[in-house]
Amino acid sequence: MTIEAVGLAEAPVLDVDPYAMEMLRDPYPFQQALRDAGPVVFLKPHGVYAVGRHAEAKVVLADFERFITSGGIGLQDIRKPGDFRIPSRLLEIDPPDHTRVRAAVTKVLSPLVIRKWKEGFAEKAEALVDKLIDMREFDGVEHCAEAFVLQAFPSAVGVVLPRTETLAIGEMRFNQSGPKNDLYNEAMAKAQPYLAWFEQTVQRDAVLPGSIAEMLFKVEDTGELESGVASNIIRSFVGGGTDSTIAGIGFALHQLARNPAQWAKVHAEPAKVKAAFEEGIRHESPFQVTYRTTAGPTELAGIRLQGDTKIGVWLGAANRDPRQWDAPDHYDIDRPQLAGTHTAMGTGAHACIGQMIARGESEALLGALARRVRQVSLTAPATYRPINQMRTLDRLPLRVEPK
Repeated sequence: MTIEAVGLAEAPVLDVDPYAMEMLRDPYPFQQALRDAGPVVFLKPHGVYAVGRHAEAKVVLADFERFITSGGIGLQDIRKPGDFRIPSRLLEIDPPDHTRVRAAVTKVLSPLVIRKWKEGFAEKAEALVDKLIDMREFDGVEHCAEAFVLQAFPSAVGVVLPRTETLAIGEMRFNQSGPKNDLYNEAMAKAQPYLAWFEQTVQRDAVLPGSIAEMLFKVEDTGELESGVASNIIRSFVGGGTDSTIAGIGFALHQLARNPAQWAKVHAEPAKVKAAFEEGIRHESPFQVTYRTTAGPTELAGIRLQGDTKIGVWLGAANRDPRQWDAPDHYDIDRPQLAGTHTAMGTGAHACIGQMIARGESEALLGALARRVRQVSLTAPATYRPINQMRTLDRLPLRVEPK
């Protein structure tokens, strides 16, 4: 890695590609270089700004007037020829349009609906843990996190999500948010057979009765959402609510298995699984980066920024910023000020609207394991699956010892 002394609009230039395969497999050297280079840098290989410090990440995510989402939350500017695609009506529009859409969706996510989810999550978690205890040894990704989320999440949201199709669509979405590299091309090809299926599964006649999806279509009928917006939002729910939650649960399990003293704490006090999940997604953030676009010439932390230019917020780097966290590379479920401070679920107007679903799922599954499993350990090293926008486990070989 080399940092040049020159800069665009006075931002130091970081001449490194964070999407190179070796960086995706081990992002932490890049994250440190990004933080060390300055509060804002210019990433030379992609012609974009980037922030990796916690304070500046919070500013960019919260200031929707200067840092807009309508250019898309990925590397490409979806407004430009060649990169155009239909924006997410939940993630890639700016206030006041975004305010109206989010208000309509929030209305659907009532306390009564959330309470109903949690009851269903708990039942499904107990049934799955029964099977895992019988197996004793299993893959914490496929047999635990994926198996649970791909059963619990569809029943709440109201879409049918078979494993093969859903994971292929997810890899396409999150590789599509980066450059058009080999990962992008491979994921697009792999998902091609399932695109028609995915388009159909988020339409009115395919969603489950009594679900969030059905309620969104009813809100569309009242005129609170424009025609066609409900299915668009459901796509965003599926995209943001499966892969990221699977990754987050996997990260918590991985660190708890690597740290027996931490597992002993959640086993003795299962309510600590909430902190175990929050620390898991701080320690290894599922969404590594999200983008905004400068609405015009502006400044950040005393550095001039050009207008109409992408700026990447490296959430994974911000969540390990030593300016914010003591011993940030260590996993510690007793770390103070987790939820609401880390950036793993965003912040501001575009904070993850489905975060209560992810937290409910993780609490149900990790809680069921904590109550019934005396010890969890690795039987082999975990491996990671390289994806342009995400960090996620590929394999997590675990063994559990019941009470």
